[in-house]
Amino acid sequence: MPASERRSAARTAVVWDALLPVLDVGGASGDVLDIGGGTGGFAVRVAELGHRVLVVDPSPDALAALDRRARERGVADQVVGQQGDLSSLLDVTGPDSTDLVLCHGVLEVVEDPAAALATIATVLRPGGVLSLLVAQRHAAVVARAMAGHFQQARAMLDDPEAGGRPGRRFTREELTGLLAAAGLEPTAVHAVRVFADLVPGSLLDLEPGATAALVELEQAVAERPEYLPLATQVHVLATK
Repeated sequence: MPASERRSAARTAVVWDALLPVLDVGGASGDVLDIGGGTGGFAVRVAELGHRVLVVDPSPDALAALDRRARERGVADQVVGQQGDLSSLLDVTGPDSTDLVLCHGVLEVVEDPAAALATIATVLRPGGVLSLLVAQRHAAVVARAMAGHFQQARAMLDDPEAGGRPGRRFTREELTGLLAAAGLEPTAVHAVRVFADLVPGSLLDLEPGATAALVELEQAVAERPEYLPLATQVHVLATK
């Protein structure tokens, strides 16, 4: 496995661990909406588990890659790609139409996170689940400081949009408030990429078993609150 794939496995293992129990509904298929799902890194695997997946993404190139991947994996009849974004979501799918929404790496770039979560709550069926993955601000402050960008790090302490890169970063407390305002109840919070972004790719290349050990370490700290401020991302499951 190439180093890029090994690193990707380490970065996504915790999210998959949280999602698989939600997707395992006694053999029943559900309706899954993947917002910003791009080339189908999550969508195709979800379809392989027997679910119907609608991917909404603004990039026609990404949707074309999604179609190719779905065909190669034999799930083209279960995956639909639709050009759009969160602002046009209700034009693509209706209220109470979805059992599970994947919103990974999207809330950071929307104009109004509160309105975006309210829209997601609208399309979820009662009892439906949101899988929300966002950039976490505390770790971003540390990363900016370690890169020598001390003024950016200082600005990010109190400003979710500071830091020299586009997009917001969130704290757990900010997410909890936004979800509550949208009528969504968090049921689990996970630290994602506590160590994976710090480990040199060469180590994963050269050290036998390093990727598996890194994945185990990420899984071991995912639900330990003391490690959450160190995580590059925060993953939240929330129910309607």
